[in-house]
Amino acid sequence: MRVLGLMSGTSFDAIEVAAAELTAHGADLALRPLGSLSVPYAPGLADRIAAALPPATTTAGEICALDTRIGQAFAEAAVRGVAELADGRADLVVSHGQTIFHWVEEGRVLGTLQIGQPAWIAERTGLPVVADLRTRDVAAGGQGAPLVSLVDTLLLSGDVPRAALNLGGIANITVVADGREAVAFDTGPANGLLDAVVAEATGGARRYDADGAGARAGTVHEGLLELLLAEPYYAAAPPKTTGKELFNLAYVDKALAALGGDRPSHENLLATLTRLTATTVARAVAPYGVAEVIASGGGTANPALLADLAAELDRRAGASLRTIDELGIPSGAKEAYAFAVLGWLTAHGLPGTAASCTGASGPRVLGAIVPGAGGLLPRPETTAPPRRLRVVQS
Repeated sequence: MRVLGLMSGTSFDAIEVAAAELTAHGADLALRPLGSLSVPYAPGLADRIAAALPPATTTAGEICALDTRIGQAFAEAAVRGVAELADGRADLVVSHGQTIFHWVEEGRVLGTLQIGQPAWIAERTGLPVVADLRTRDVAAGGQGAPLVSLVDTLLLSGDVPRAALNLGGIANITVVADGREAVAFDTGPANGLLDAVVAEATGGARRYDADGAGARAGTVHEGLLELLLAEPYYAAAPPKTTGKELFNLAYVDKALAALGGDRPSHENLLATLTRLTATTVARAVAPYGVAEVIASGGGTANPALLADLAAELDRRAGASLRTIDELGIPSGAKEAYAFAVLGWLTAHGLPGTAASCTGASGPRVLGAIVPGAGGLLPRPETTAPPRRLRVVQS
């Protein structure tokens, strides 16, 4: 089955598109990557998304408009993906959409909202679409995140304890070791605070610390780092999830105000926030005794973050750091490929969650299905859940 995965994360800089050939072989699910591409949001649309995200307020009318515009943007990205990556042939599109709000109170997720109306995708491509994948897990008592944790468990299964790490706007890990239930949770901010600080300092002219240049030019402000590390979220037990509802520019401003007159320069602030991500990830990984951490996401393109992270993982957890590129999946497209796998599972009536990772009452088949021009879903190839995910190149 040829499946197209579409993903836009908490950094909302682009729609990531990945095409995969997925084939069941007994207990194995073989994933052959057909290619990936990144389709930036139009600047005006990215600005409108930013203006609607917490802690800002918005209106029902604006959410309706964004649902349409984002859906149309995803539709155009899907058309490109089918033509450029899948040679014009695909069976299914899986769309994560754009997270606008993740409703968490006292550690419990009460709701989640991803927009980008999938009917536009089905209309433009003629293909069935699996969308709204997080909500079913939340309805079952789960955190709705990290939703790709089941894919991580299939990909990293083996004798060596390992952790998958995604460095998006928020960082999350999945810990996999034979003989133990997998564990997954958000560790805290990854790129989100860095992006917010850079956008604020440049009036929106830049949206991220390119190549970690700002952080590399600065030094860590130990007082600010200590203040930030006192955030209660880090001490909460998993499963847990967080987002820009907590970790946003106002959060940074509040911490800076608490410092009084001892405020860091812009470069020192970036260095400190980079170290914050590295430290919180390493502290989160340390109790699980993993031998290596496999990183993916936009943060892998930041050399300053990777250097800090490798040092902190070695010092605090005795773990080495690799990127998922070494396993045959491009770092920036990992989540898009993962959602392609989740959609394949839905098409086969198979659960897409690991309850031990999200905290749900049990595994669930994910998503809502929008029919394509030919009907609902492709004919299932198997009814047996896979135990391993193998990446094959031919």
